[in-house]
Amino acid sequence: MERRKTKRRHLIYYLRVIDRDSGELLGHLADITAEGLMIISEQPVPTEKRFRLRLEFPEKLFGKESFNLEARSLWCKTGLNPAFYDVGFSIQNLTPEAHQTIEQLISVYGFND
Repeated sequence: MERRKTKRRHLIYYLRVIDRDSGELLGHLADITAEGLMIISEQPVPTEKRFRLRLEFPEKLFGKESFNLEARSLWCKTGLNPAFYDVGFSIQNLTPEAHQTIEQLISVYGFND
């Protein structure tokens, strides 16, 4: 059953998603809304864990090279390609500025579907 309130927006780039606490690449952004995001990861990601994430832009965007947010991992499952994992996150503590950045990110890099 679909619980998402807003439509997922796929992007034309798979932005790098970094775990800010470890500095390691967690995966690549597959889709995003103001409520959540899905990444594609080479490793399984523990669920029900809070993460401090950094999304890296392919070029300077809105005067920034990256965007920080907090998210909680909700699920992790093998993707269409069994060598990768799809991981769903719920965005936490979203500020109005962060919400605006996500909307701009979707506007600039989102597919027109």
